[in-house]
Amino acid sequence: MQSYAQQTDYNLIIGTYTNTGKSEGIYVYDFNTNTADFKAKSITKNVENPSYLALGTGNKTIYAVNETGETSAVSAFRFDAASGKLTFLNKQATGADPCYVIADQKNVITANYSGGSLSTFGIKKDGSLSALKLLTQHTGKSIVKPQQDQPHVHMAQFTPDGKYIVVNDLGTDKIFLYKYNPGLNEKVLQVQYSIDVTPGTGPRHLVFSKDGKYAYLVGEINAGITAFSYSDGNLNEIQQTKLTEDGFTGQNGAADIHLSPDGKFLYASNRGSENKITIFAIEKGGLLSIRGYASTLGKGPRNFVIDPSGKYLLVGHQYTNNVVIFERNQETGDLKDTGKRIEVGAPVCLLFAPVK
Repeated sequence: MQSYAQQTDYNLIIGTYTNTGKSEGIYVYDFNTNTADFKAKSITKNVENPSYLALGTGNKTIYAVNETGETSAVSAFRFDAASGKLTFLNKQATGADPCYVIADQKNVITANYSGGSLSTFGIKKDGSLSALKLLTQHTGKSIVKPQQDQPHVHMAQFTPDGKYIVVNDLGTDKIFLYKYNPGLNEKVLQVQYSIDVTPGTGPRHLVFSKDGKYAYLVGEINAGITAFSYSDGNLNEIQQTKLTEDGFTGQNGAADIHLSPDGKFLYASNRGSENKITIFAIEKGGLLSIRGYASTLGKGPRNFVIDPSGKYLLVGHQYTNNVVIFERNQETGDLKDTGKRIEVGAPVCLLFAPVK
C-alpha cells in the first residue's frame, strides 16, 4: 500500500453555492499531483449551498454546511473515496449561515456567520450527526459598519495539541480560545479567554505553523495578517503585516490563508478589487516577509488549496465560476499559471482527500 506522501492521485472535493443556478451541489474530481490533470468522478445533487466542507476521521465521512439563512443546517455524508460518491446520512439545524465546519472522531462544530454562534454536534457510529450538544452564542460589536454591528463567527479550528478550539469572530474583532472537552455535552466547549485584535481587522481564518508554535490570522476587512506565537492555549501577537502593496486604495475582502506543506511559505487571498494572492516566506521566529503578489486570474478567490505534494495551488473563484490551477515553485514560493481550469459553478471550498 502506498504511503500518503507517495500517492499521486487524490480526490479533490469542491463545495459550492447552488443558489446561483450554475452549480448542482458537491463535486468530486480525481486530481493527479504529478501532472495537475483532473477528471470528474461524482456530483452530489440536491444539497443546498454546501459552501464549506470538512473530511471526517478515516476519510469515510464528509460534513457540509448548508448556508441558507434562518433554515441553515449541517449535513453528514458517507464518503466512498474510491468512487468519489457521497451518500446522505442526516442533517441538523445550525445557527444562521454556517460558513466553516470542522470534525474529529467525536464532534462536528460549525461557525455560524449570521447567527454569531457555534453549533456542536456529536458523531454517531455510522458517521451521522447527533442532536445539538451545545449552541455557543457570541455578543458584541466593533467599529466598521455594517459588517461589525453584531457578532459574526467565521472560523473554528482545533489547536495543534487538540486541547482547544480557536474561534475567529469577524464582527467583534476577537479571537476566542475554548477548552475542548470532546466527550462532554453541555461543557464540550468552555471559554478560556478572548484576545482583542486591532479594531477594524475582521478576523476571518487562522492557520497554525507546521511545528505548532505560531499562528497566522487573516483579517477580512483590513486585509492584514497578524502573526502570533502559540503555546498551550496562549496566543501572543508578534507581528502585523498586510496583503496589499503600499498605496493600495481599492476595496479589500481578504479571504483564505494556507501554509505550504513544507511550512516554508504562507499564502493569503484578497478579493474585493484585488483578486490577488500574497506570498510570504516564514522567517526565523515565525516572522513573515513578503515575497510577491500573484493575480488569481479570476474574480472572488474566496478559497484556495495547496495539493498534498506542494506542487500546485488551486484557486476557487466564486464569481467567475472556475478553479485556476497554478504551479508552485517550491524554492521561491512563486506561482505560475498552468493554463488548466476546472469549470464549476461558484466554487467556494476546495478540499483534498486520499483515494484510499
